[in-house]
Amino acid sequence: MSAAKKILLVDDSPTVLMMERLLLQVGPYELLTASNGAEAVQVALSEHPDLILLDVMMPGMDGFEACRRLRAEEATRNTPILLLTTLSGAEHVERGYESGCTDYITKPVNGGELWLKIANFLRE
Repeated sequence: MSAAKKILLVDDSPTVLMMERLLLQVGPYELLTASNGAEAVQVALSEHPDLILLDVMMPGMDGFEACRRLRAEEATRNTPILLLTTLSGAEHVERGYESGCTDYITKPVNGGELWLKIANFLRE
């Protein structure tokens, strides 16, 4: 049996992190968390997650910048990064893809849709 896939959950809201954990804990995943962009980059580079769920609106380094930094690193260049945000305007979606995200999902997140996207990106 293969090892559980690692998913890094990044959000400055403890409530959102808890809800994401509740949604994904029933899956075959090892869940890691970070509460800001700088921490996300640090955890991703040390833990090598298979997928990253990244909030955009965070203090300090936002999700766009964290995504750019992760794409600049060899270890995380090809890791699927799903931006999860309340920012639904076309300019934000465009900025998300320009920063290197794999997919852009607006909150509130549909749990079933998120499960399908994760399974697809992890090839399950």
